Amino acid sequence: MQPMNRERPDLPEQEIEEEIELEEETTLPAPEPALDLAEAAPGALKAGIEVIAEFARHLPNRPGVYRMFDRAGEVLYVGKAKSLKNRVGSYARGMAHTNAVARMIAETANMEFVTTGTETEALLLESNLIKQLRPRYNVLLRDDKSFPYIFLSGDHPAPQLAKHRGSRQRKGDYFGPFASVWAVERTIDALQKAFLLRSCTDSYYENRTRPCLLFQIKRCSGPCTGEISHTDYQGLADQARAFLSGRSSAVKQTLSGRMQAAAENLEFEKAARYRDRLAALSAVQAGQDINTQGVEEADVFAIDEQAGQFCVEIFFFRNKQNWGNRALFPRADKSLTPAEVLASVITQFYDDKPPPRLVLVSHELAEAGLIAEALCARAGRKVELSAPKRGERRDLVAHALKNAHEALARKLADNAGQQSLLNALGAAFGMEKAPRRVEVYDNSHIMGTNAVGGMVVAGRDGFMKSHYRTFNISADTIAGDDFGMMREVLKRRFSRLAKEGGVGPASSDEAREPSPLVGEGWEGGIAPADTSENSASIVEGGIPPSLALPHKGGEDAPVPEALAPVPSEDDSAFPSRPDLVIVDGGKGQFEAARRIMAECGAGDIALVAIAKGADRNAMRETFFMAGREPFKLPPRDPALYFIQRLRDEAHRFAIGTHRARRKRDITKNPLDEIPGIGPSRKRALLLHFGTVKAIQRAKLDDLMRTPGVNAATAKAVHDHFHER
Repeated sequence: MQPMNRERPDLPEQEIEEEIELEEETTLPAPEPALDLAEAAPGALKAGIEVIAEFARHLPNRPGVYRMFDRAGEVLYVGKAKSLKNRVGSYARGMAHTNAVARMIAETANMEFVTTGTETEALLLESNLIKQLRPRYNVLLRDDKSFPYIFLSGDHPAPQLAKHRGSRQRKGDYFGPFASVWAVERTIDALQKAFLLRSCTDSYYENRTRPCLLFQIKRCSGPCTGEISHTDYQGLADQARAFLSGRSSAVKQTLSGRMQAAAENLEFEKAARYRDRLAALSAVQAGQDINTQGVEEADVFAIDEQAGQFCVEIFFFRNKQNWGNRALFPRADKSLTPAEVLASVITQFYDDKPPPRLVLVSHELAEAGLIAEALCARAGRKVELSAPKRGERRDLVAHALKNAHEALARKLADNAGQQSLLNALGAAFGMEKAPRRVEVYDNSHIMGTNAVGGMVVAGRDGFMKSHYRTFNISADTIAGDDFGMMREVLKRRFSRLAKEGGVGPASSDEAREPSPLVGEGWEGGIAPADTSENSASIVEGGIPPSLALPHKGGEDAPVPEALAPVPSEDDSAFPSRPDLVIVDGGKGQFEAARRIMAECGAGDIALVAIAKGADRNAMRETFFMAGREPFKLPPRDPALYFIQRLRDEAHRFAIGTHRARRKRDITKNPLDEIPGIGPSRKRALLLHFGTVKAIQRAKLDDLMRTPGVNAATAKAVHDHFHER
């Protein structure tokens, strides 16, 4: 692979600010010294090279995907190759390796392979495996939020207009992605005014006997009660579908013509309604910060690098409208070029979402043609991948690049400030070094009912919401026993961490099996993976057992693109084991937590309990720690404010989870408790009898006469209520 230019593209009329100067407390990794393979753990590195060389001798000269495992069976790296034999063999030559690849080679104890029909199929499989296995040495797209869409259902006589996240299994049209929920809600609000489409669920729709409030305020045309025929309603849905599909001018022209015709016929109220609908459509288009003239549908990717960190800014353009932007901060080694990181981000980004017809990028990608082929295969149509040099497309990329630069500058500044707070927290509690992972626990219940425990996690990047966890308190814990709840939560948390090797003595003798291959049955000649110990899976050619040796810590030219390690303990990798645990409560909660953590082998983790002051004074908290008398922090200590933020976030999270669970219990339908009663049969019973109480009193013969309910279901309903 040819070396890529690490400089930013020279974009005219684009002013790039100077990179910010970071303060000394920043935690950005320092530049790594050049590595001489002869000096870097020669024993482990040599053993790793021997393992790889043994596999490479028997590999076919075909495209495919390879996985590298450590001795414990954890996936180190997933890569694709046009020729497995040449690519894997490049690791064993011992030339021009970087620190990142040297560590990876030294840790490699096993490899597995899957051949594919083409290199495009290998690229698609590689991106799928990276997202699911999250190997330590790959570029990882650290974005745990799915993108919202606007959904117009196609499986109902009166289509529903709604916000949607997640898998797209329901029949209908999906418009997006939007960068934020706010953008979706604002657009849906305007579309309801313009097209009067319903947003209620199907079950709510089926049980209406009179129009709801949305009909009264002219946000819905009322198909549920026959205020509009299904034929006319479908006409409104078709107009909304055309508008969201890009035919906005035709829709507005039609409405304008109807408004003029109504005015000429002196139907001024009708004309006013068309006027309001036109105004709503204009609000959707005018509310965008940047719209396009010649680019109808495109995603714009721009990457910026500062201080060894990367930011990828993505803008979404649909129907010549800007549907928002999102900044992503991938985990990538600083030795990689921006183009290498960007290529890996694009393939992972479209692993679970359809690409648009045009993808614009800020850097020339070495494998742009291959990536475009993969996107075409995923979309089922032509997808253009381009790094524009002039015109409107170049201006869009320049704007995205400017936003990426500013977002990364803000992120670096925030990280520096957050690290100073972690330093203050460690100093306040007498820790030898600043904590990298802080876990805060709180419980919530009402008179012992719907009891839940909440765990929030904070680190250098602030609150790590993807690491939050909730714990449903079991019936074995006495209702209202706060100490018992805390013991159960911490026991479950640290017992699981111990099983994963996060606490207690590490068991080096037990090697876990390699992770099974995700994507068996992939079309294109991919062989299922043999996950037995020290084995390799390829279509043809036998691979002898690898040298199962313990290793630790390389790259060759050419080496796989986008190698991004998670370095050792002193780098930016977020740990799974906490350095500090904070529980909300006084001495009782502290003692309960201390005992259970010691039982789980986590007694060496710093533990602090925080009790509110007199009259719940937020500035006079008392802290409990082992080996120290209860103490307070100065009222203006920055660490005290930080601790209050942590405690309040844990309290908010636990309370919110408890309220959601309580709300579900309050609104729970007794029919939900009957096995085999799904939404359709529940709807049929309610339509026939009217209320749940009537269903409870019904005889078996009456239940059997319900349309859509068979004899077995009727008997199950009857027995459920009468056995009670």
